[in-house]
Amino acid sequence: MKHFLLITLLIAIKSLAFANTNNLIADTPAHGSVLLDTDGQPINAHGPGVMYHQGVYYLFGEIKNGKTWLVPGQNWEDYRVPAGGISCYSSTDLKHWKYRGIALKPVVNDPGNDLDTGRVIERPKVIYNEHTKKFVMWMHIDKNDYNYSRGGVAISDSPAGPYQYLGSIKPNDQMLRDMTLYKDDDGKAYLIYSSEDNNTMHVCLLNDDYLKPTTTYVRIFENQRRESPAVFKNKGKYYLITSGCSGWSPNAASYAVADNIMGPWIEQGNPCKGPYAEMTFFSQGAFVLPVISKPGKFIFMGDVWNKTDLEKSAYLWLPLSISNGEIEIKER
Repeated sequence: MKHFLLITLLIAIKSLAFANTNNLIADTPAHGSVLLDTDGQPINAHGPGVMYHQGVYYLFGEIKNGKTWLVPGQNWEDYRVPAGGISCYSSTDLKHWKYRGIALKPVVNDPGNDLDTGRVIERPKVIYNEHTKKFVMWMHIDKNDYNYSRGGVAISDSPAGPYQYLGSIKPNDQMLRDMTLYKDDDGKAYLIYSSEDNNTMHVCLLNDDYLKPTTTYVRIFENQRRESPAVFKNKGKYYLITSGCSGWSPNAASYAVADNIMGPWIEQGNPCKGPYAEMTFFSQGAFVLPVISKPGKFIFMGDVWNKTDLEKSAYLWLPLSISNGEIEIKER
């Protein structure tokens, strides 16, 4: 789900941020502000994921630079920019983000390579494996017509990278498109992804080193055309937020709750409340970040897509609250 709203500035964000003292600080200005790293440069990390490791938050995202073009011959608005690889930023307070470089570099003029700039590299997520001592990155790898539909995996000895790309796979011979990666309290890890031409979502257990999918998986949200999964856990229950499939244009988010990550998942409706809730405040969710120092506090991280100039797509970060098991996301 991507975005038609005209955006004139590089980045628009409303973020919930926490200072080093762990005190809640005021929200940053709403749409129209520019989110900068500690060097004063605009943060470029779309479809993001965040990993917390040894007191530091690491933000990973798609690098979108260059001219946007429309892929011909598609039945949807298939706008693209050259694949720029995956960026990494770090923070200890969720407010000041230091640029750590390109965690996974693209390759140039190698059309058969998954990481070629003519391919699609989307929605990176990273977790740490305590047994192998490796940081493991999964991402959606595709071609411009989205028929390749594979999950790519890379590893590193350090959280910021560089990451070594190991290749891509179709889990259980099924399509993998929009995806997220979740590591549970027991150390098991799961891929959650849109499959079957986006008609159904899958939850798939990874093997012990997190590098390959197992044959243990379930199909959820059958024939509902959901994408952009974001999963998190609170008080023993699992929550999964998704968007509908409407190209780059915004639509209503929906969430489901389960007692087990493999289901059953019980759908609950739109977690967004207030004006423009039916368009997820002009954004598409990408990740839900638990604030480690504040148990029960979460940040909903979304992309505000500018479909005709993807380099100028924006961000929307909002507080996510849970009361009596129900999610609420509001734009203040």
